[in-house]
Amino acid sequence: MALTGRTALLAAIGALAVGILLPGWSGVLTVEGVLLLGILCDLALAAPVRKLQFTRIGETSVRLGEVAEVSLTITNPSRRPLRALLRDAWPPSAWNPGTEVAASRHRLSIPPGERRRVTTALHPTRRGDRHAERITVRSIGPLGLAARQGSHHVPWTVRVLPPFTSRKHLPSRLARLRELDGRTSVLVRGQGTEFDSLREYTPGDDTRSIDWRATARTGAVAIRTWRPERDRRILIVLDTGRTSAGRVGDVPRLDAGMDAALLLAVLANRAGDRVSLLAYDRQVRASVQGRHANDLLPALVNAMAPLEPELVESDARGLVATILKRTSHRALIVLLTGLDAAPMEEGLLPVLPQLTHRHEVLIASVADPRIEAMAKGRGTLDAVYAAAAAEQARAERRRTAQRLSRHGITVVDATPTDIAPALADAYLTLKASGRL
Repeated sequence: MALTGRTALLAAIGALAVGILLPGWSGVLTVEGVLLLGILCDLALAAPVRKLQFTRIGETSVRLGEVAEVSLTITNPSRRPLRALLRDAWPPSAWNPGTEVAASRHRLSIPPGERRRVTTALHPTRRGDRHAERITVRSIGPLGLAARQGSHHVPWTVRVLPPFTSRKHLPSRLARLRELDGRTSVLVRGQGTEFDSLREYTPGDDTRSIDWRATARTGAVAIRTWRPERDRRILIVLDTGRTSAGRVGDVPRLDAGMDAALLLAVLANRAGDRVSLLAYDRQVRASVQGRHANDLLPALVNAMAPLEPELVESDARGLVATILKRTSHRALIVLLTGLDAAPMEEGLLPVLPQLTHRHEVLIASVADPRIEAMAKGRGTLDAVYAAAAAEQARAERRRTAQRLSRHGITVVDATPTDIAPALADAYLTLKASGRL
């Protein structure tokens, strides 16, 4: 047995005491025996672990990429002082790689009958609910030779919300929205427009917009102008089937779709439209509807946070039936799904006419930026083969998009960094043209 520090000092004192006081027993009571007595004393004098009391306070939600602090109050009700090491265990995805040991372990010193508070800083790396697992306390005796150890379960949940990185595109899109909302009136009436004002005719104006009653009343040719109608219905549908699990860039397709959905929802909300959300594969995974404008964004991020892709083929017929059941009035259906040829041709394309007959439909898909990079590859035989495969994949997506367009569907196909602003621009274009 290696002896260092306090252990060596205790062994020396014990051996000396035995040699002086009990010379006849010096050969029996060895150094190991003295250490065993010290360990037993340490165990007897260490503060009990089972009697410790715990309470938690702290944050219950945090955006992905930010830090959440959860505090733990430890009360020592015993008559012995507590000297301990504490580990506050959470799932591995609650920390950045390599930081768990430093962030989850705390050193405690609590006198009898008192309490202390420690704070654990979580830095989650995935969306969803992160649950506290267990608290392990190692109560060390006064000699430092032995310790008592036990575990407690103190429940706490931190919901990790989508980061909403596309928020940076919101100011520019709101500026365009303000131009559409009465500041730049349109001259042609559409399904999604309402009367704005009258103004004097200028050469080049559409004669179909002349208001003849106002012209007769004022004696000058008057033109009716229209503005995009407010209070339209927008249903955002997230496909959570197997195609949403594929990673594009650094994130799954589902996460990129969520980010685009959040930007569109906030923009449409500011435009005065009513926004709902549906996440579906073979059953409804999340639903938000009928929310007040001020409550919409919190409701959306809370509904999206626990969503994970399901490794099943999405049920297109069930999806369309669910949409039609929930939206009896004309609405803009924004479907975030894949443009892969086989799932689209076998699943969604045959049932899309049921949607386009009653609603305006927009399909948005997240494209893989590696396909674009591969298509430009040259110089080696492998690079040429990869470029040919990438070009074939791009051609298939274009053919699928063209087939959808022939059904009157607006298609947005963009990379993860561009999908959110591209979807917002498509919505503004539809609104400006009066198609909502």
